Amino acid sequence: MDSNAEDFMYESNYIRNRKPRTIPGRRCEKPHCQCAHTKFRRAKRTEVTRARRVILLKMDLSAGIGLADGILIQIVDSAMAEAAGKSGSWLVCRPGCTQCCIGPFPITQLDARRLRLGLAELGVRDPVAAVRVRERARQAVARLSTDFPGDPITGLLAADDTADERFADFANDEPCPALDPDTGTCDLYGARPITCRTCGPPVRCESGDLACCELCFQGATDAEIASCEVEIDPQDLEPAILEELESTTGVRGQTIVAYCLAS
Repeated sequence: MDSNAEDFMYESNYIRNRKPRTIPGRRCEKPHCQCAHTKFRRAKRTEVTRARRVILLKMDLSAGIGLADGILIQIVDSAMAEAAGKSGSWLVCRPGCTQCCIGPFPITQLDARRLRLGLAELGVRDPVAAVRVRERARQAVARLSTDFPGDPITGLLAADDTADERFADFANDEPCPALDPDTGTCDLYGARPITCRTCGPPVRCESGDLACCELCFQGATDAEIASCEVEIDPQDLEPAILEELESTTGVRGQTIVAYCLAS
């Protein structure tokens, strides 16, 4: 790892080790909360601060988006491991539980990049599994394209209030193409989107509420839920990397897993 990356890791570790917020909240009333992972991140993305631009310069993202995304994943996974430790028996997530794998959700271009790389790696490691994932994705696109709340050719979601309303009722029973229907596990687990990585423990919504999986924290009080909250991206690294990626590729906007993996 070069010195810039080491400097960044030092700063990330310092901020990640701060005490998390303990403001009491309540569970979001939405069963499969979108505001915790999409509207909140969309709001953060609207402005890249000077501090983030300093990070971009230090990391030279134009030549190292993969490295920066790897560091982001380390930070998020570390935060979620901390949340899992705090949650204890309240957290019932386990292999074979597919509650959060049913129904499409918006993913960023950074998520899409990671998923495509993960599928390519799966193609080397297990070509048969990779073919099955891509075929499930293509079949999903065929089913979903007619009512897709966006461009059915590019797979980009429309970014307006009407589209958000349409998406809320869109294909809620559709399984994720990366989900192996036989094992109930994710074939692209290591490359999964940030939304998937942060499902389960409490995550702060744009509204200020705490969102967590409806199967977890059964019987827990608001204070007990709030005590398990952690900051998943305290330096707002994700929107900074995303801005650089979209500027580089020229492809902007959110999509869904099916469209990402079908091409």
